[in-house]
Amino acid sequence: MPDQQIGRRSEPTVRPATGDRSAASAGAPSSDARRLADQRIGFIGLGRMGAAMATNLVHGGCRVVGLIRRRERLAELSALGLKPTVDITDLFDCAIVVSMLPDDAAVRQVVLGGGASSPDGLASGLMPQSIHLSMSTISTAAATEMAAEHARRGQGYVAAPVFGNPDAAKARELFVIAAGAAADVERCRPILDLLGQRTFVAGAKPAVANLIKLAGNVMTATTVEMLGEVLALARKSGIDPEQMLDILTATMFGSRAQRIYGAKIAAQRYAPGGFVFPLALKDVRLALAEAEAAGVPMPSVSVVRDRLITGMARGYGDLDWSALGLLAAEDAGLPRADAITLEPGPHPISGKQGVA
Repeated sequence: MPDQQIGRRSEPTVRPATGDRSAASAGAPSSDARRLADQRIGFIGLGRMGAAMATNLVHGGCRVVGLIRRRERLAELSALGLKPTVDITDLFDCAIVVSMLPDDAAVRQVVLGGGASSPDGLASGLMPQSIHLSMSTISTAAATEMAAEHARRGQGYVAAPVFGNPDAAKARELFVIAAGAAADVERCRPILDLLGQRTFVAGAKPAVANLIKLAGNVMTATTVEMLGEVLALARKSGIDPEQMLDILTATMFGSRAQRIYGAKIAAQRYAPGGFVFPLALKDVRLALAEAEAAGVPMPSVSVVRDRLITGMARGYGDLDWSALGLLAAEDAGLPRADAITLEPGPHPISGKQGVA
């Protein structure tokens, strides 16, 4: 997941919900923690992001049952304190099932069934009154479809996509955008407090949370593209790009995205893994589809879509999307030796996509 700063909103439709995490670290477990300890929490999607989140739930006192595809991961996930399983029916008696999956197709397969790891489908066997807490970045149409399917079976559905990457997930520094029936969101709140530093409740329609998440991702994408362009201008003009970035981020352009991704571009650190080009392109395309349906032109986002496609055509599909800065440097005629320093990193797909 991309790193993104969220500021306070002045509009009353989104109310921030902040959990008190000091009590958990101070000693006696809270009533929320005791209640969670009495429940089985399911988790689907144990890539780098999901594994970090599920581990935090274990550390918070939850009994976590994790669905995996590959039996060779049983020992690894057991060592983290999870109870891994290759059978989705083992999650059917969980009060809440969390999913962190890469796209619409993966979510539909898990909820509706038909895949090798979930032939029955979560909705077909989950107990009435149980909740599917979907933390994936998916389309509003998929969110609405999944919410309707769960409602038809007497189950709850809460959309809660996050801003943050695997490092933020491990440190419990995610920002969560939650939407769904008020009672269901409240039941999920102790879990959300264990996973992130702040939760924003965006109303009763799950699709709203997903639209906000997509909007944030494309704002970051256009920011990264612009950073690449202006820092390529600096380098080709003989200006120290790190000096330019220091000045810009100390004045009018000091957001978290500008600081974090700007530092990578200025230092020409382009690593495999992170928020890789194909995942970024998926979110950009989803946002453009939402915009087209609403009759809202987004020309700058269309440019970033084409830049991501260009990067993949040049063989950069395994790189974090900060490598948009590499494209800008190459297009500016900067020599490749001066434009890229690859760092080792985890494989982007095994680290992010699918049911691990």
